[in-house]
Parts: sequence; structure tokens; C-alpha cells
Amino acid sequence: MVAHLLRLKLTLLRNGLRRSPWQLVGMAIGGLYALGLVGALVVALVLLRGADPELAQTVVVLGGSAALVGWAIIPLAASAADLTLDPARFTTSAIPMRQLLTGLALGGLIGIPGLATALVALATVWTWARGPLPAVAALLGAAVGVLSCIVLSKVVTTATASLASSRRFKDVSAIVFMIPLIMMGPIVAGVSRGVSASTGFLPELAATLSWTPLGAAWSLGGDVASGNPGSAAVKFLIALATLAGLAWCWKLLLERALVNPPYAGSGSRKGGKLGLLGLLPATPAGAVTARALTYWLRDPRYSGSLVVVPLLPILLVFQGSQSGDYATLALAAPLAAFLLAWSISADVSYDNTAFALHLATGVKGTDDRLGRALACLTFALPVVLIFAVGQCFFTGSWDALPAQLGLSLGILFTGLGLSSVVSARYTVAVPLPGDSPFKKPPGNVGQTLAVQFVGMGVLSLLVLPEVGLFIAQLVTGNPAFGWANLAVGLMLGLALFGAGIRLGGKWLDARGPELLAQLTVNR
Repeated sequence: MVAHLLRLKLTLLRNGLRRSPWQLVGMAIGGLYALGLVGALVVALVLLRGADPELAQTVVVLGGSAALVGWAIIPLAASAADLTLDPARFTTSAIPMRQLLTGLALGGLIGIPGLATALVALATVWTWARGPLPAVAALLGAAVGVLSCIVLSKVVTTATASLASSRRFKDVSAIVFMIPLIMMGPIVAGVSRGVSASTGFLPELAATLSWTPLGAAWSLGGDVASGNPGSAAVKFLIALATLAGLAWCWKLLLERALVNPPYAGSGSRKGGKLGLLGLLPATPAGAVTARALTYWLRDPRYSGSLVVVPLLPILLVFQGSQSGDYATLALAAPLAAFLLAWSISADVSYDNTAFALHLATGVKGTDDRLGRALACLTFALPVVLIFAVGQCFFTGSWDALPAQLGLSLGILFTGLGLSSVVSARYTVAVPLPGDSPFKKPPGNVGQTLAVQFVGMGVLSLLVLPEVGLFIAQLVTGNPAFGWANLAVGLMLGLALFGAGIRLGGKWLDARGPELLAQLTVNR
């Protein structure tokens, strides 16, 4: 039965790759990235064989402890991923619990994360290949450590199965997972400075962790190599007890999940409340605005794109702190305006087949374009204004505020107008409704890249007057250029905004059915 479960895992993985060539490409890219990372870690562990035993022990224990913590956290962040051996699928199968646990645990090794962890763990055997006994101890520790990682991840996913079945939990976890990715630069720099400033503390931390469930399994080879077999024996018992305890918890949780599988139903909801549709004007444009705002608030594919916006000032301040010059903070408002304005360039694509609602109700193209743009403008305009004023407040350069506002508002209004035209003419492959924002469906990648890059190039050309006036004030220091930029940004931006709404509406009226047909193909 265990072998059957493993074959099932391999079959599901193989069939998934056959179904979509782009999934195969994505897995190949992920495999190459993992191979590079694993290769670097393996080389580092091999080189540690000739290093000081205390240094090697510190690196191995801290790295193993971090891996165990990662295997506990990542399943929560990646809850929207497809589980090929989801325990809920075995509720009607009479599989003995012991065989089910063994098969699911070994199945966790099939895949890039499991294989990568196993390879790096086996490299620690070479680190402690300073004699036969340390190598054997390191091999035992690596085996117990890898199994502990797999079982711990199963405990977490089984315990949070009811949460993971919730659409809201998937949405929030997917968005929260993006934050450390965006902040990777400051995080890595901060950790590097902290490590360099506390090199004397790290060996003590590793020695403490080696007596805990986090690091016990990873310290066996180092203790035997240092002539402490008694400590290694006690820590081996701690590691085995940790693995046994995790397996027992997983068994209890799995038994409960098989008897009472999580239900992802919507539950009972009271009717009669229109939400934003009852607050905004009862006009076609108002209804589209309410619908688009609802998407921005509840659809992670929309709200996920907003995560980077509030982090922009933090990233720019961090960059300025490295060089001692905070001039780059002036880019916060223009960058936010660009990102927010261009975010609706694929608005119809995100609608998918729900776009048929707009066609069936006979909404005019201009009302559709205006409603979507106003929904984005509702929160984009305050954000741009706050960033522009905040930058001047932080740096004290209030004379640059008119130029900041002119450039930012020009980009915002011009970008919204251009996005209204682009989304009415082209569709791109985006995650389907209900999918994770990280999922990239198969589609015309060439057309998607061409539309995005050409559109951004056209936007850059359209805002050249504002950019020129902004640079003129920076070079000359004449505030008249700033006030002229504010006037040009407002007038030219609003004019292009209106032109984009009208042109996009005209194209939408002319080729609405063709757009719907393209969206159906993208499914």
C-alpha cells in the first residue's frame, strides 16, 4: 500500500506536467533555481569538513533548525497550492492508518522541496566525515531531521485543514506571503548585520538549540566528532522523541480529519444587503465602480498587487540609508501612481467569463471604462497624494511638492486612460477566479509580454512633458517649473484620461463579444 501511494504521487505529478507544457517549464525553472541553491549549500557543507569543529557545528545546527522552522511556516503561506495527496481524498478508502502515514510521509519527499532538503541534509554527512563514527551519527541525524521536517509540515497542514479550506484564509495567506519576498533586501541586510555583530553569540545559540527539538538531530555528528558520545546519545533520544511526538500528533489529527473532513461551503448568509452597490449612485458607471471596488477588496488577485505599494517608501528609505542620500524617496509617489494606474490594464482578463454580465446587461463601453477607472482612482488618488506630501515632510523639501504632484498625478490619470484602452483591446493570461495570485496559467506569453512592455513604453512617452518639467526644476531649482508641472500634469493627465475612457469605450462596444471569446479560450 505504501508503494501504491508513492506510485500515485508520481502518476499525479507526471499527469499534471503532461496536461500543461507551461507547468513543465515552470517546474523546470523552479528545479534549476533549487539546484543552484542546493548546489551552493552542498559546496559550503563540503568545505566545512576542513573548518573548525565549533564553526561547523554552529552552521549545521542553525541551518537545520531554520529548515525545521521553514517546513512549519511555508505550508501555511502556501495553503492555496494543490495537494496531490490531500488526506481528505482518502476518507472513503479503507487504508490502514500506519500504511497511510508512512505513504504520505514518504510522498512528501517527492518534489523539489523534499528532494532539496534531503540532499542538503545528506551533505552534512560529508561535513562530519572526519571518522566513521561521526559520519554514521551525522547520517542518523540527517535521516531523523528530514523525516521530522516532513512530518511537521503534515501536522501543520492537517491541523489547519479547516482553515486552508476557507477562501478567506487562502487569500490572506497568499498576500501575506508576498510581504517578506518584497522586503527580502532589507531583511537580508538586517540579518547580515545582526550576524556580523553577534558572531560570539551564535555558537552559544547553536549549543542551546542542540538540546531542543529544533537542533538535536543536526548536532549528532558534531558531538561525536568532538568526543561527546554521551551528549550525542541523549540528543538522539530527544530527536527520536520529537519525531515520535510529531507522528503521534499527526495520527490523531489525521484520524479526526478522515472522520470529519473540512467543509469549504459558504455557510448561511443573510440577503438583502447590497454592500457598495447600495452606497454608490444607481447608474451604470456607479454599478461598475461598486463591482470593481468589491473585487479590489475581496479578490486576492487584485489586492495582492497592492501589497507592494505601501512598502515602496520603506524600500526607498532603506536604499537611501545605505547611501546616505534620500533623494530616491521622491520616486515613491510617481512609482505608486504608475503601479496603481497600470494595475487595471488586465481588468477584463481578471473578470474572465463574468465579463458576460457586462455584455448581457448592455452597459455602454464608456460607462464600463469609467467605472473601472473610478474604482481604482478611489484609493489610488489618496495614496499618491499622501506619498507626495509625506516625501516632502520627511526631507523638508516643500518647494518640490508642486513638481511631485504634477508628475505623479499626470502619471496616474494618463495611466488610467491608457489602461482603459489596453484592457478593452487585449486580453492576457492571468490566474483564474479562485486561484492563487502566484499561479501562472498557460497562455500566449509572447503577446502578454508585448502588450505589457509596449503599453508601458507608450505611457512613458505620454508623460514626457511632466518628466521634462520635473527634471528642469531639479536642474535649475526654479519653482516656476514645479508649478507649471502641476498645471500640465492635471490638465494633460485629465485630457488623456478622458480620451482613454472614450476610445476604450468605443473599442469595447465594437468588440465586446470577441473579448469574451478570448477570455473563454484563456480558461
